[in-house]
Amino acid sequence: MALVRPGEGDAPEHPVAPWDDLQMTYAEDLPELVLWWQGDEVPRPELAVLNEDLAAELDMSVEALRSDDGVGILSGSRAIEGTGSAALAYAGHQFGQYSPRLGDGRALLLGELVGPDGRRLDLHLKGSGRTPFARGGDGKATIGPMLREYVIAEAMHALGVPTTRSLSVCTTGESIPRDRVEPGAVLARTAASHIRVGTFEYAVRVGGDELVRRLADYSIVRHHPLAAQEQEPYRAFLAAVVEAQAALISRWMLIGFVHGVMNTDNMTISGESIDYGPCAFVDRYDPDTVFSSIDHGGRYRFGNQPSVALWNLSRLAETLLGLLSDDEEEAVEVATAELRRFPELYELQWRTGLAAKIGFGSAPVDGPLLEDLLEVMKADGLDWTSTFRLLADELRQADEQLVSVSTGEPILDWKARWIEALEAEGRPLREAADAMDAVNPLYIPRNHLVHEALEAANEDDLAPFGELVERVTHPFTPVPGADRHAAPAPEEFASVFRTFCGT
Repeated sequence: MALVRPGEGDAPEHPVAPWDDLQMTYAEDLPELVLWWQGDEVPRPELAVLNEDLAAELDMSVEALRSDDGVGILSGSRAIEGTGSAALAYAGHQFGQYSPRLGDGRALLLGELVGPDGRRLDLHLKGSGRTPFARGGDGKATIGPMLREYVIAEAMHALGVPTTRSLSVCTTGESIPRDRVEPGAVLARTAASHIRVGTFEYAVRVGGDELVRRLADYSIVRHHPLAAQEQEPYRAFLAAVVEAQAALISRWMLIGFVHGVMNTDNMTISGESIDYGPCAFVDRYDPDTVFSSIDHGGRYRFGNQPSVALWNLSRLAETLLGLLSDDEEEAVEVATAELRRFPELYELQWRTGLAAKIGFGSAPVDGPLLEDLLEVMKADGLDWTSTFRLLADELRQADEQLVSVSTGEPILDWKARWIEALEAEGRPLREAADAMDAVNPLYIPRNHLVHEALEAANEDDLAPFGELVERVTHPFTPVPGADRHAAPAPEEFASVFRTFCGT
């Protein structure tokens, strides 16, 4: 089946079960990159969490999703009549080391749906059982990591960060042995697609330039259609992915997000965030922050994420060399020229975003003013998220709230320069404060609150999780009585907190 170009697909009738009109254009166009597979049967599938807002956006029938058939499909234990599910093949560099065959070891693509706006989205499961890509794992997932991905993905969406979306979490009735025995669970998510840098790394190994060309053609139609109109479409495709990733990583940095496992198989061609495993959010600002228990060298530390993104993009460019030119030297020059754009694109968006976080409009901001703020925040151990809201409060009432969370004098010196610069721009201070509150979240999935919610969920109490989801999906609006959701983690928690690649 030919892929319907974005905007050309007919939207489904309203509302429908999401599996009624599923397509499999990726599997049909690129059969070398999929393995048809069915999820494991589970003893007692039950719906734990359903994202009814996302269902409504996509005109999905909530009634169908909550039905026995729906829960069976969302848990991976029931096949979709008339179609099939598939595990996706990909390779990847993990912590810089190449793995030639990774793939969906515990995940399945149920198919593609076309939303009311014509967007094509994957419907995908995680934790649905072993596939031949499992590499020794049991293919299962537990409720904690699946709820973690649910809440982080929805928070990222609310913060305006391109991301996969969480549709549901189903429990399976199984007890899964990890460090302790935990309830089994399956996540269902939507994504622009699951095409990764690692997908191209796999394609070039198993099918050479011909398969890479077909994968690139499919990716262009689905994600970067303007590239098809260019004289050099594959160069334009690489440029579009570079631009998408520069925008994505700058947004990560502006909200203090640490992905934790930026392997090439976790970087999408679409520019969406994906696979929220050992991720976390910075409390006290420090570019060397590492949360992942397996990142011993700090490769994926907070401040290194832009450099890692460029390294990953370089691996993508290597797979495209045969498409960029018949002359190898020229192909390398073309790829290098596009990759060199990444630091400039990233820096522009990072600095523009940081300037907006402290109340400036479109006018250029004095470089040292931004850099000095970061130095003060690091030296004084200031909380990344709350500091910007406190600065906005200072513009409104000229109090000294920041002094109570800093060593005092450095932030006061910087504040005087900051207010002087705002006044020189001619922007009323209260207007600047309101603009700051529009881009600086009050509520994020703070690490200690996520931990608390997941621990409760392991004891069959989803109330803390539900409250957390409600807060982080409305991140900019103060809620009376919700102060604890805006407060930094206690020092005794922050100093020992680590994340794990949960299965």
